Parts: sequence; structure tokens; C-alpha cells
Amino acid sequence: MRATMGRSTSPSVLFLLWAAAAQLLLINAALMVQSVPYDYSSSSECLAEPLEAHYGGGVIVNSDFSAGLQGWSAFGYGSVTEGSSPTGNRYAVAANRTRPYQSVSQKVFLQNDTHYTLSAWLQVSDRSADVIAVVKTADNFIHAGGVDAKSGCWSILKGGLTAAVSGPAELYFESNTTADMWVDNVSLQPFSKEEWSSHRHAAVKQARKRTVRLRARDAAGNPVPGARVHIRQVRSGFPLGSAMSHEIINNEKYQQWFAKRFTVTTFENEMKWYSTEWTQGHEDYSVPDAMLRFARAHGIAVRGHNVFWDDPSTQLGWVKALSCDQLRAATAHRMKSVMSRYAGKVIAWDVVNENLHFDYFEDKFGAGASAAFYQKAHGMDGGALMSMNDFNTLEQPADQSGLPSKYLSKLSQIKDAFPGNGVGVRMAIGLEGHFGATPNIPYVRAALDTLSQAGVPIWLTEIDVKPGPDQAHHLEQVLREVYSHPAVHGIVLWTAWHPQGCYVMCLTDDNFNNLPVGDTVDKLIAEWKTSSHVGVADADGHYDAELFHGDYNVTVTHPAAAANSTVVQSLSVHRESDDEYTIHV
Repeated sequence: MRATMGRSTSPSVLFLLWAAAAQLLLINAALMVQSVPYDYSSSSECLAEPLEAHYGGGVIVNSDFSAGLQGWSAFGYGSVTEGSSPTGNRYAVAANRTRPYQSVSQKVFLQNDTHYTLSAWLQVSDRSADVIAVVKTADNFIHAGGVDAKSGCWSILKGGLTAAVSGPAELYFESNTTADMWVDNVSLQPFSKEEWSSHRHAAVKQARKRTVRLRARDAAGNPVPGARVHIRQVRSGFPLGSAMSHEIINNEKYQQWFAKRFTVTTFENEMKWYSTEWTQGHEDYSVPDAMLRFARAHGIAVRGHNVFWDDPSTQLGWVKALSCDQLRAATAHRMKSVMSRYAGKVIAWDVVNENLHFDYFEDKFGAGASAAFYQKAHGMDGGALMSMNDFNTLEQPADQSGLPSKYLSKLSQIKDAFPGNGVGVRMAIGLEGHFGATPNIPYVRAALDTLSQAGVPIWLTEIDVKPGPDQAHHLEQVLREVYSHPAVHGIVLWTAWHPQGCYVMCLTDDNFNNLPVGDTVDKLIAEWKTSSHVGVADADGHYDAELFHGDYNVTVTHPAAAANSTVVQSLSVHRESDDEYTIHV
């Protein structure tokens, strides 16, 4: 028997069968180790009383301060006292602060190679302050998350970190003011890498897949038991793409490589103001026009990037030389020019790029400049998403300008400026995702939890990971994390190819052979797609299949009829699609 199998089954087929079985075992193992479900809850509201600590506080002792300050200490030679609300809620108060790091702290023991999710409720005594959670280890200070805390109400800080080594550590909080800081309901919950992965598998199953029942019926409506069913996915329902450069226009290898993989793109620079109007009054859209023709010919959706960029360093000399009134006229012309040209042809607009970190137009026109631009943009292309696009909201917990709470505040400011507070306006969150060599994966998930409170689509718009010995591994972890989060609606990698090199991360060499990061992307594209398979309907003519969201061709053949009884039907599976489909054969 072994000799017969050796003759009839090639080594490559055996390897594929073994790989498929191994993958199934890994998935099942990941699902089995899920001991503590992950809590995706967060809040964008500032509340009169804090909510209970996640996971009962996890490894934090006396997380709700019900036992006074037991387990807690004053950090940085500060002063910590007990506080209580009229309702009896108890918390810690770091008072008389003279240094940013003076606060309440607790010593913990971190386990090597373990993810930790962190949360705490914070309030300050005067106006507002950016509060950052810091974990001090033997040789490092790890920034684990931050929030724009306010006076008079409680805000949640949700973040996380990964412990690189086992050992003692100390959690404390620092801020950019010396106002009194109130701390309550702190949680630090450990998860093994296997547990963390199991959460992803569970989230993917719920957010990216749907179990569909196909019902085979004959012309009289009777069940067709034994009907043969062949399901083939023809397009993924989750937008995954890459930025593209103008080099794609005349490069057939680049075109073939790109069109084979991606369903969405962003033009790296070619649609920006400085690319289309280098000299005032002399516009040239020939390059983005050609790129758009290529994308549309291959069914690749395009994000409009961008109408304006708030970074002063990106403004052309002639723009900087304009008076306020002249600049107002120039921006009105720019918006009308680019948006009337591409309205209805792009799925989203980055209307004002990076307006959390920069304020060129706000400085010229006032604090409401972004809101005014978004209102005008929506009027010109109401069918597209109006996206805020910025960096470090996922990448850098210590960047106070990019905190999730700051992002949500800016988004709310723009949306609230619309008539009727933006009801019916299709806003979106755009997160660039330019990660360092070692991304903080728990913080990525926590930040997405908080941003999801806005109730609008979240897109990862410019993902890359800095070069390093484990670049491909870290890219895979980032992509798995954001793909699995139910609030994420699409992913674009910032990997436009140039012969002189890519911005940070190339997926291929100059002959369009995959580099390790390119192999990682291809692996995930294949994994996040339903493999073609054949099955047989049961005695009631039913065939159940768990399918990734996307478009399918379903072929159903009557087992007892002539060959011409085969029927091919298109099927679209998505978040709101039906669970049952009838196919007559």
C-alpha cells in the first residue's frame, strides 16, 4: 500500500496535503487555547462615573481603590491621597504635582513574550491634559497608551504592551501639565501569544466570514438530494491593496504583478496638489488620469489622496507666497479642479491630510478650516467617504498629537460643523500605519477599540514596517491584527514601487520577484480567500459552506439529469447578505 501511494501521489501534492492539515491543526489549537475572551469595549465619552475595570483589573491589585491605596504607591516623590465621589466611588488623587511623571503607581511582574492589554480611567483637576501610561522595566520605559483627560468627568485610556523579558516592572502615569490627576479602575490583563491569536481567529470568523446555506431545487421546487456543488471565489470582499507610483503606466511587469493581487489602491503622490499644479494656473492631470484608467480597467478601486495637505513643508513656493484672500481663491480652485475631475471615480477622499499633526490651512483661515473643506468636499462628491488621514494614532502611544482621543475629537469637530451635525455624511477614519521595526501589537488593537466608538469605517491607508531582521514577521502581525478587527473596512500598503527604491518597504525586487514581505502579503491574500471546493447536497437538497466575504460563482449539477441541467449562479457574500440561497437545477 505504501508503494502504491508513492507511485500515484507526487511529493508536491503530499506536501500541500500536509500543509493544509497542519494549518487546520494550528487554527483548531488556537481556538482551543482561548481561555479569557478579549474585551473590545471602550468609550469615546467623558463620563460622570468611570466604568468597571476590564477583566476585574487583571493582575492589578485593588484596581478600583475600594481598599483605599492598598497595593499602590506615590511615583516620583509625589503625593497621593484617596478621593471619593458623592456616590461613594473611590479613586486615587495625585496632588501637588511639580513634575509630569508624579502620579500613582503599582509594581507588577511581567511575563516574557506575553501581550498585555491596559486600561485606566483618568480625570484632571483643571481643563484637560494628555495623560500617558508608562511601564518602567529594569532597562526601559514603555509607553503603553494615552488619552486626553478632562476635568469634571472620567475618560478611558486603553492601550497595551508586549513584555520582551520576564521581570519586575512599575506602572505609572505622566502628563503634559501638573494639574492634579485622578486615577481609577485600572486593569492590566496578560494574554499568551496563543490566546491573542485565538482572539484573531474568532474575530475573523465573525467579521470576515458568513455561513451560507445553498438549497438545490428542481423546476417544481422539490429538493435535489445529492446535487453536486462547486464553489469558486472570484473576488475578495475585503479591500486589500497597495499604493502605486506613476512607473506603473508603462511597466507591464509592474502592471501584471499589481493587478494579480490588489483590489484597491492609492496614488502615492500623483494626485496631490504639488504634482498637478507645479506652477499656478498650469494644471496637468495626465499622469493620474492614466493611472486611473489602469486601475479601472482591472477593477481596482482608488482612494483620492489628497485634496490638501496640512504640512507646511509640502506647500509649493507659489502657494506660500499667496495672501490670505489669494490662498482662499486658490484652494477653492484646487478643490473644484481635482474633485470635479474624479468625483464618482474614487471611493474616498483624504480631504485634509495629517491635520492632527499640522495646521497650515488652519493657521491661514482659522480653526474651522478643515471643517469648511470637508463640507465643500462632501457637496462635490457625496458618494465618497470623507476621510481624515493621519499617522501615529496606531504606531506611537507616546505621540500626544495622534492619540485616539485627539483623533476622535478632531473627527467630531469636523462632523459637528456640518448642518444637522453631519447626519448622512459619510465620514471615515484613515490611519496611515507607518510602524517602527517592532510594532506594539496590543496597543494597535486597543487603539482600534477606542476609534471604533465613532461608528464610522476605519481604513488602514499607508501600512509599512521599517526594515529589520524580522520585518516580514512584524508586517504579518500588523496585518493580521488590523484585518481581524471588526471595525476595519480596508487596508492599503504604502509600498509603491520605484526603480530607485520604495518609501520604506518594497514588496518586490526590480524584476517584480517577491521579497520576504511580498511573500507574507501573498500568503495572507491566499489565506483570506475561500479555496475552491466541491461538495454534495444532503437529503433535503441543502449544502452549507462557511465563506469569506466576496463574490462567488456557484455551479450546481443535478445528479440524475442530463449534463445540460448544470446551473452557474453568481453569489455575493458580505456582512449584511442573506444566509440562504435557492438554486434551481
